[in-house]
Amino acid sequence: MFGSIDLGTNNCRMLVGTPSANGFHVLDSFSRVVRLGEGLYETGRLSSSAMDRAIASLNICAERVRRWAGEDNTGPLKLRAIATEACRQAENGAEFISRAREATGLPLEIINPREEAELAMESCASLLSRDGRRALLFDIGGGSTEIAWVRINECAPPELVGYVSLPVGVVTLSERSASSCYSPDGFSRLVDDIAAMLRPFEEVHRIGEEIRRGGVLMIGTSGTVTTLAGVSLKLERYRRGLVDGISLTRDAVDDALAEARALGREGLSRHPCIGQERVDFVLPGCAIFAAIHELWQVPELVVADRGLREGMLMRLMRTVSTPKRNLFHA
Repeated sequence: MFGSIDLGTNNCRMLVGTPSANGFHVLDSFSRVVRLGEGLYETGRLSSSAMDRAIASLNICAERVRRWAGEDNTGPLKLRAIATEACRQAENGAEFISRAREATGLPLEIINPREEAELAMESCASLLSRDGRRALLFDIGGGSTEIAWVRINECAPPELVGYVSLPVGVVTLSERSASSCYSPDGFSRLVDDIAAMLRPFEEVHRIGEEIRRGGVLMIGTSGTVTTLAGVSLKLERYRRGLVDGISLTRDAVDDALAEARALGREGLSRHPCIGQERVDFVLPGCAIFAAIHELWQVPELVVADRGLREGMLMRLMRTVSTPKRNLFHA
């Protein structure tokens, strides 16, 4: 068995699974909004209340993983636990990691942006096997947005050609410019600002030229794109099985973006695929996505309801022959 814990800027997620013919079979999962990065844009530090919320959720993850590992923590389960942009940015990020490791016993570690892009790519490996020679993969997170330019190999795993990590995500953008998202001019300015951050990456890799030649997939893995898929499909409640792996045309994506923006905050909070807990992050995420969508005009968007915890499981499964060590201490 394998376990993964992903502590992001907004969410704490856990997954336990075992290998299967199609990747892995999920044994247990957990997800909770912890808002670890709340106030980070203003202060540069993780707040006491945010750290307390995160550690409370990590303790739940640790307890649930222990059920599979056995009382002596040496059962047949390999685990990895990571933290991302909030802990990379915060002045007290390393201090928090030490406190969390001591409080939970989990081998929590901060990963760099490149590994974050690699894990996102790993989670989408099965989608990358579709017809195509290149893929543009993006992950809109709470504190950052990772863009990966990927070479698709016919008889080998996909290869990361280049990546960029933008220091902007749905949490940081909502704290910095939430009100701007609800006006047409403000939204357009945000899109232009984010597109300007992406242009140096475009200039290096000439992705637009590759798109014009054809054979480029665009894959989005984030709550923003799964929400837009739910809006596009007019789901009465969110259903992962109907969303993960679906392809949306540019027209369908444009319509979903327009509908999300027209709903406004109240309408978004009542939408069955969004709700009150996530409403503040929808339009900031849409602004980030709109910049990607406008700069790189791929005919279709492949939607992936998967992320770092799935990528960690896939990577751990390849190390199954590694000698067993104590689960909870790195």
